Amino acid sequence: MQPRELRWETLAALRTSSKGRLSYCRHWLRDEDILEGCMSPLVLSPYSGWVLDRVVGQSAPETAPSRSSTPKESPPLTNQSPSLEKITSASCQGSSPLLSTEPSETKGNEDLSLLEMDREVSSAVLPSKVTEVEGCIRMYEEMHRLKGKEGLRKRQEQQEQMVRAVYDLASEQLKRFDELKELKQHQEFQDLQEVMEKSSKEAQGQQEKLKEEHRHRAKVLNLKLREAEQQRQRQEELERLRKEEGQERLRRLYSIQEEVLQLNQQIDPNYRQKDLPRIDLSAYSNRGNQICGLVSGLIRTTSERGFPTQVDVANTERALQEMRGLISSMQQEIAAAVEEKRRRDEEEERQKQKELLKKEQVKAQTPAPAQQSGGKQQKEGLQVKAEESTMQWYQQLQDAAEQCIASFSEISNCKDNNEVKKIKTDLQKAATIPVSQISRIAGSQLREIFDKINNLLSGKSVLSGGRTVSVTQHPQGLDFVYYKLAEKFVNQGEEEVASHHDAAFPIAVVASGIWELHPRVGDLFLAHLHKKCPYSVPFYPALKEGTSMEEYQRMLGYQVKDSKVEEQDHFLKRMSGLIRLYAAIIQLRWPYGNKQGPHPHGLNYGWRWLAQMLNMEPLADVTATLLLDFLEVCGNALMKQYQVQFWKMMLLIREDYIPRIEAITTSGQMGSLMRFKQFLEKCLQQKEIPLPKGALQSSFWRS
Repeated sequence: MQPRELRWETLAALRTSSKGRLSYCRHWLRDEDILEGCMSPLVLSPYSGWVLDRVVGQSAPETAPSRSSTPKESPPLTNQSPSLEKITSASCQGSSPLLSTEPSETKGNEDLSLLEMDREVSSAVLPSKVTEVEGCIRMYEEMHRLKGKEGLRKRQEQQEQMVRAVYDLASEQLKRFDELKELKQHQEFQDLQEVMEKSSKEAQGQQEKLKEEHRHRAKVLNLKLREAEQQRQRQEELERLRKEEGQERLRRLYSIQEEVLQLNQQIDPNYRQKDLPRIDLSAYSNRGNQICGLVSGLIRTTSERGFPTQVDVANTERALQEMRGLISSMQQEIAAAVEEKRRRDEEEERQKQKELLKKEQVKAQTPAPAQQSGGKQQKEGLQVKAEESTMQWYQQLQDAAEQCIASFSEISNCKDNNEVKKIKTDLQKAATIPVSQISRIAGSQLREIFDKINNLLSGKSVLSGGRTVSVTQHPQGLDFVYYKLAEKFVNQGEEEVASHHDAAFPIAVVASGIWELHPRVGDLFLAHLHKKCPYSVPFYPALKEGTSMEEYQRMLGYQVKDSKVEEQDHFLKRMSGLIRLYAAIIQLRWPYGNKQGPHPHGLNYGWRWLAQMLNMEPLADVTATLLLDFLEVCGNALMKQYQVQFWKMMLLIREDYIPRIEAITTSGQMGSLMRFKQFLEKCLQQKEIPLPKGALQSSFWRS
């Protein structure tokens, strides 16, 4: 900073000098010559030294005269000459350094002052004082320039030293950083190696532990396998013994069945000797047939579930004892009748002898012996009314239906209660809509419908019409759903099954499964069925006093609307649908249910219905139609169940019952009878009842 301050002092001195106080034209740049002079570097003229010498030489003689007059001033003049020479020599010597200086150092006012000085030296002789000052200025500038150059050089050296020191420091720091990094990497490698060794040791320990556990488990498994093998052998032995016992029981059942059938053949329902007109063996025959059917049913049931149990053998043995007792009772009755006949014959013989004696005594009188009113009696007619036990069963079902209706009276009479009315509507839809959706499309769909109905009856919530419905919403909800569900099943029989006969089987299998899980639905179903089709009991309602004809027609199953009774064809079509549904239910079971228990309303009820139907007087057009529908649907199952007894029943229908139907059938009603006769003849010829059309096969449940 000192050279810069000295420069400012120099410039201030120049500014206070005579030249510094001169005024310059501001428009000097317009003069090209002056511009060129300014643009050229400022140098001293080579003749500046010569000019100074001449000026000094001329000034010496001029000043000589004045020395005498002014002797006191001469020494300063003489003394000034050397200094002037020094200045001149210095200015001459300093011309070359000034030429070699950079343009940046001769700018501004310094350049202008040097130019003016050059001009003044060249144009006129400068005063010595000015020349000395200018020389001093030049020397001062040169000295400061040299000092600045030396300071710059030293500063550059310091800067280089500083940069070198910083570089060395950075290099050392980089080396230390590299060493630290290498040390960290080495430490991390050591740590990683230690972790790997530790994990390897742990893995080896774990592996040893797993091996030990594996050996232990292998021992345990071997023990379990040996135990399982021993258990399997014991089970096989027990199974073998069970099979042997089961086969022995089965052979016992077959032998009992054979004996029962042989004993039953000894009972002839048409057995009536001329000498024994009062003996009627039909009761023994019916009971014998029932016992045969019971034994056949037991054998069929046991064969379906495997081998018979000791209970089954005991039941068949009791049936055999009953059959033996039945035969014994029949033989005793026949023996008693024979004994009675023998006694009567002896009495008649004695009477004849008395009459012969009278003839001998009274010859004129020849009394003719009274003819015996014996001979073959005319066969009595069949029943018109159902059996008393059947009517009691029918009345119990109707009473149960009436009680069920009374149990949900609050739901039935809900006209003023909108909430109960809404619950009633939702429950009725939830109970009836799934039944309407039953079809033969797929077994999976049938199972979904069954589950939905079963869940509703079990108290679970189901989705119906986008709303959640449950029988627990009202205390009387379950009874109401029971009644409506049973009614809907019956309605499907007289509507859907009447139009499409093969629809009876999917509806029947669902109804049978629900019946098995919820028996009350089955009782209500029978009550609705008997009310709409009394022939399904079977019984023929009698016309009582005070009963109108319209009401009596409804009791017979006819639909009466506006005092008009439905046509006979439509009536027969509905009855046919109901009987077909009933015949399908008694032979089908829900495949996903519990088959261990008996069918809630099985084939034995179908056999009873057929027997009771044949024991009643036929009705024109109705009996033939219903028998044909029943045997087409259920005949194959009854044939497999009752075998010989079934074919006896078929022969009885052909030989005895069909003539009775023909006797009451007019020419316009022969269609149903002819179809029934053709079906019966075909089955008897082929000794086979065909499977019903539309029966559900096993493949249906996989769809």
